[in-house]
Amino acid sequence: MLQLVYISSSREAVSAAELQRILAASRRNNGRDGITGLLFFDGKRFLQALEGEADKVVAAFERIRDDARHSGVVVLSRREIAEREFGDWAMASRGAPHEEDAMLARVAELAANAAPAVQATFNSFAQVRRRAA
Repeated sequence: MLQLVYISSSREAVSAAELQRILAASRRNNGRDGITGLLFFDGKRFLQALEGEADKVVAAFERIRDDARHSGVVVLSRREIAEREFGDWAMASRGAPHEEDAMLARVAELAANAAPAVQATFNSFAQVRRRAA
C-alpha cells in the first residue's frame, strides 16, 4: 500500500462553496478508489496524505497535480505502508480565529495513528498556519 503526502497552493481564493465542491468530489473519488487519508486546507494551501493501492493513489495525485487550481505541488513523502494510518478520508480546515484550538485538536486527532513524521508534518503545518493567521 502506498502513502503519498503533498502540499500545494491554490492559484486563486477558494470560496466556501468551491471548497465544498472540492470536498464532495474528493469524497466521491476517494471512496470509489478506496483511498483514505487527510486533507488540511488553511485558506491558501492544501496539505494532503493519500493512502491506498499504489495505482489508485498515483492516479489521484496525478489528477490533483494536473488540476489548474493547484500550483507549487510538492511531494513531501512517498512510502510503502503495511496498513492504513488513516482509517477513513477526512478533512480539516482553518476556521475563524476563535476556532484555532479546535482546529489544532482536530488535526492532531485525525493524524494520531500516522507515523511520527507524518503526524509532525500535519501538526507543525497547522501550528505555522495558526501563527500566520
